[in-house]
Amino acid sequence: MKSGFVAIVGRPNTGKSTLINALVGQKVAITSHHPNTTRHAIRGIVNGPEFQAVLVDTPGMHKPRTLLGRRLNDVVTDSLESVDIVIMTFPANENTGAGDEHILNIVKNSRVKKIAVVTKIDTVAKETLPVRLMEVGGLTDWTEIIPVSAVKALQVDVLSTLLAKHLPEGPQLYPEDQKSDQTLEKLICEHIREAAIKGVRQELPHSITVTIDEMGKREGKDLTDIHATIHVERDSQRGILLGHKGETLKEIGMTARKDIEAILGGKCFLGLHIKVSKEWQRDPKLLDKLGYSQN
Repeated sequence: MKSGFVAIVGRPNTGKSTLINALVGQKVAITSHHPNTTRHAIRGIVNGPEFQAVLVDTPGMHKPRTLLGRRLNDVVTDSLESVDIVIMTFPANENTGAGDEHILNIVKNSRVKKIAVVTKIDTVAKETLPVRLMEVGGLTDWTEIIPVSAVKALQVDVLSTLLAKHLPEGPQLYPEDQKSDQTLEKLICEHIREAAIKGVRQELPHSITVTIDEMGKREGKDLTDIHATIHVERDSQRGILLGHKGETLKEIGMTARKDIEAILGGKCFLGLHIKVSKEWQRDPKLLDKLGYSQN
């Protein structure tokens, strides 16, 4: 039996969360076209023949502008300290830039095995892919380099086999049917946040976080009642999420409820309200209260 931890790193919006969902076989990390949608080091669990890989989906590293940004970057560096393999993602449709170099310098200093994954290969012409692979290959001494499309499920199985090849011998770390070590409440919060950030302006996703106020089975019915708060920083942002006569908030609830019911395996009532928590990304006490505490 082989087992171990695998950190997935890369600059924002390079396909890390989509890749981890494809490897696990179900959604355990939220995805969006907006950068920096991942806020926590989410563990997805890949179970294969005689191996178990625990995937850590880190926030995309970036130059921090807020206390939250600094804490997110700390999540990445902490994740690299206790893993067996590091995967670094490079989108096929973009050139290597300063953001990649910053993370690469950290990865280079790691003594663990390093796998370069060139993502989003479905977005480029086949003849351009070898050039990108050669460019990435020259950045450092990689253990493996592999092109992947998580969206189209191209080469995902090959990557899974490579993980099994390079993991150390070890015991099964989680039950075979477990896909993530996130709590149910955390998964629900992430699905609500994903629904909220879809289709909104670029600056708004960084200002959104979600907390569960109350959750439980409704007496006498096969129904779970969930009451949650979407936190934003300004009154204008509250207006954006609320929409005309509350229509946007209603759509957020409908979208999130579908994913939540899939997790629960049954129906739920989802009650949402929006709270303005001013400057929460810069307030240490609010960050702690909202679940972004320093370890």
